Amino acid sequence: MSQTISPESTSNTTRVHDPQCGSKVELEALLTSGGTAPLTSTGWIKVTGPDRVRWLNGMVTNSVGDLASGQGCYNFLLNAQGRIQGDGYVFAQTDHLLFETGRSQLAHLVSLLDRFIIMDDVELEDITPSRAGLLLAGPHAPEILRRLHLEAAPSSTSAFTRLDWRSAPVVVLRAYGPLIPRFELWSEAATIAELAAEIAGMDVTQCTPATLETLRVLEGTPLFGVDIRDRDLPQETGAVRALHFSKGCYLGQEIVERIHSRGSVHRTFAGFYLAGEDASGGLALSVDEKAVGELTSVVNIPFSTGDAQPQTGSQTGSQTGSQTGSQSRLQAGTRIGLGYIRREALAGNKPIHYRGGIAHPTSLPFDLAKIHSEHQLPRFTPDT
Repeated sequence: MSQTISPESTSNTTRVHDPQCGSKVELEALLTSGGTAPLTSTGWIKVTGPDRVRWLNGMVTNSVGDLASGQGCYNFLLNAQGRIQGDGYVFAQTDHLLFETGRSQLAHLVSLLDRFIIMDDVELEDITPSRAGLLLAGPHAPEILRRLHLEAAPSSTSAFTRLDWRSAPVVVLRAYGPLIPRFELWSEAATIAELAAEIAGMDVTQCTPATLETLRVLEGTPLFGVDIRDRDLPQETGAVRALHFSKGCYLGQEIVERIHSRGSVHRTFAGFYLAGEDASGGLALSVDEKAVGELTSVVNIPFSTGDAQPQTGSQTGSQTGSQTGSQSRLQAGTRIGLGYIRREALAGNKPIHYRGGIAHPTSLPFDLAKIHSEHQLPRFTPDT
């Protein structure tokens, strides 16, 4: 999942990676065949008790009550002012709920949720130590699962299937991935170690955290603690898949509904091609020396995108690519970023500056068509 395959951080500072950190071989494997990595930054909260569904449904932004066993949905937890306090996926089980989140969020979320258990028959348990996980991602991931005899993997995002592998129980979870198919395998540590060895024997590329971070930015998935902070509003992040507008009351709903009825927020989450000197520090965005936004994550593309152009004069969702002077070519080592920008700055058709260069806005996820064309890499169907 978006928040679980990426390295976790408790810092709210911008991420910038050295050009050599994101491996060309690893990233190409993820985009065109398959890659794997241990899921060491994921945490799990088990929610039990007869009131669990009604209670948690009133705490999160999506509809927990509509979930059948094995199904899940992405959620935000908000405060009364509608500001995001945490995020994660809720999965339904026959007799309990599971909350998957970043391990760095665990203590805060357990404390936050526990404060709202008043007259409710609900119990929370951190079960992270009892679970080990492995990421399998890429266009060939479904075929790799079939070769492992785990072919009954769920076909829909945010759903899982319980299977047996060599007599050991394994959960195969179909995770969110806007560019490539993505699966998580969960079991006891010994079983996951055996699965990892089996997958390694299939010449599946082992991926580092830096490469997974590059993929995350390419996909445009915001990470809590980095791109999503406790001052941000849900609609500003662009992650509308976390919101349900007809499920009833929950903490922070009034603000979400007010924004929804108004039709937009003043700023939006977008992708940026960064042309100019390497940037560091606060990475503020400005137009005519007036602050209009900020970059929150920055990575380096480890292989050439050749003549690929930043998008111009187009709009996808809430992000617009209209930008004067955005015809500069993207060369090897091009930096890309994620961040927030005011909507009037996108519509103003003026250069958007960061310290040392110009940020060319683009819709998300980033367009990889030129990369595939130049490297003659096999096409694949994005996971929607």
